[in-house]
Amino acid sequence: MNIEKRLELHLEESNIHIDRLNDVLKTLKHLYPLTVDKLEMIPVEIKDKLDVLAFRFSKLQDLLGSKIFREYLVVLQYPTEDKNFLELLKELEKEKLINIDKWSEFRGVRNSISHDYPSEEDEKIEAINYLIENVEYLINIIKKIKEKFEIIKKRD
Repeated sequence: MNIEKRLELHLEESNIHIDRLNDVLKTLKHLYPLTVDKLEMIPVEIKDKLDVLAFRFSKLQDLLGSKIFREYLVVLQYPTEDKNFLELLKELEKEKLINIDKWSEFRGVRNSISHDYPSEEDEKIEAINYLIENVEYLINIIKKIKEKFEIIKKRD
């Protein structure tokens, strides 16, 4: 399978995560900003939505970082062999797709929500609020890649 087809498949896969994220955001928006008191009061079904938010965010970020970014750069004819992830991020930043600092923030937030340490409840709530505020940024990265990829496909 060629690189363009793989990128297409991974972008289709991203739609699943984006759809789930958008659905869960609709459910959680009324809780924003989340607090410890609110968290204690919400039913289990809504708490499960917080897990969905964290899971889908992580899956989308992994898909971008492990597959889509490199494939997209190859389609743009950037040399990616022997490039580490930071070098790829710098190229993506030049393309105005991402902000490296924002990407790093997302990694940190993701790490803080992926652990269940009861003593760090405030940190987890802060991370969830951050995701609710900023998940659109991650979704917009995919949108930009799709738009640019469509232009490239039309040229070919």
